[in-house]
Amino acid sequence: MRTLRLTLALAATVVAVLPIAGCSTAVPGTALGIGEIDTKTVGGKPVTDGPTGPREGVPDAELGFENGDGGEMDRLAINALADIYDYWSEQLPANFDGEQFQPLRRLISYDSDGKAIKICGQSTAQLVNAFYCGQDDSIAWDRGQLLPLLDKQFGPMAVVTVLAHEMGHAIQYRLLEKSNISQTTPTIVKEQQADCYAGNFFAYVADGKAKHFQLNSGEGLNKVLATMFFIRDPAGLSANTRGAHGLAFDRVFAFQEGYTKGPRRCAEMDSDEINSRIAEKKRTEQDEQSKGEAPIDDAEVFDEFKKSLDEAFKDNAKATPPQLKADGARCQNGSATSPVAYCPDQHVVAMDMAKLKQLATPPKRNEQPGENGAGIGDFAAFAEIVSRYALGIQKSLGAPLEGDEAGLRTACLTGAWTAFVDKPQEGTRIRLAVGDLDEAVAELLRDNSLIAADVKGQQTIIGFARVEAFRIGYFDGSGRCTNIGN
Repeated sequence: MRTLRLTLALAATVVAVLPIAGCSTAVPGTALGIGEIDTKTVGGKPVTDGPTGPREGVPDAELGFENGDGGEMDRLAINALADIYDYWSEQLPANFDGEQFQPLRRLISYDSDGKAIKICGQSTAQLVNAFYCGQDDSIAWDRGQLLPLLDKQFGPMAVVTVLAHEMGHAIQYRLLEKSNISQTTPTIVKEQQADCYAGNFFAYVADGKAKHFQLNSGEGLNKVLATMFFIRDPAGLSANTRGAHGLAFDRVFAFQEGYTKGPRRCAEMDSDEINSRIAEKKRTEQDEQSKGEAPIDDAEVFDEFKKSLDEAFKDNAKATPPQLKADGARCQNGSATSPVAYCPDQHVVAMDMAKLKQLATPPKRNEQPGENGAGIGDFAAFAEIVSRYALGIQKSLGAPLEGDEAGLRTACLTGAWTAFVDKPQEGTRIRLAVGDLDEAVAELLRDNSLIAADVKGQQTIIGFARVEAFRIGYFDGSGRCTNIGN
């Protein structure tokens, strides 16, 4: 009897995954209390909708650095680092017993396509990266490929994201035991802390305190979270591997912790906490034997998927499961969402299998999931169906089906189902595959995703809240989901 599986759609796109390397106790998975997930705040801060990116009319910073070319990428990097310096000059002594921030000894620009130089004992030839080196207390960045790629894909704040992460490593180097860091600290702890420290800085930018940059906490912050997705580890890598940074699911959580809380929260992260919540895990023998996408239009696969839905939500009192119909994403009253819709009048989940199959098709090499018509993977397609099924559960429980809160409850319930198939019970033949949680992050950050949308397909602009609601369902179960908006 074969095991059905939801498998990673992005395994073929490792070339697009750029882990940013350094040379160098909260409730697991819950960055915010359930009552704090709303549409009026982002991590407790008011939602802003102003401009995002470099401020106009502000003189460039005058930080000294090596090997520059006078171009736009170096200008962007130096202005970012100057603002990050300002932040840590203020926050390091405020949070760590008066510890004074010391500027880095070296800032180094290089072109991975140009003349190679030696940094931290390695050649920069084809070194598409940005990194902190503890040996000489330096941060280096590739102005030739990496920074232009980030800028083109996600905008200039993506460059700032990467450099804020690298400065996180420099902060660790300065704090050491005050940041729970020693020579034996696993890489994954250092990387989670650095992502968290980057989140600290972006909260400062969102508050309007940075000289050279500004950030709105709607679409602007969504792009920053998408950058964390882009620089995730490829699926199948163990978190215990030297150099591991974490899946997007892990990295986004650490960033959100930093954005929501202060630097001391980041310093508290240690091996015990991270081992209790990290999603990154080595591909098992069963994973290796079950390679390939689960075909969404296969009758046996779909039957097992439907069983998983009914089983996952059987404990929701008074919830009558909706019917699933595969004759198009349309409702009798004319209102519907694509590629799958929930029709409240008929208590039916209506599916357009052709469009779902397109969404379930993994992106090609060098394609970004969900962009320009590219698919995401099987998990994303199944999760869209789960989201509409979750609306049926909400209807049975008497919850409103419209509005941002309905969308966040939907994301939470989808997360609860995801946890169910990640730890299947005896007799359940469909399960989560390594990396599927990253498909969830990719789908949640899409503008037209249904995972965190209400019955009309409207979702809160705050990607931060979408991901957090999904995470709460995943870690805490469906019981907490119904509290959202109440």
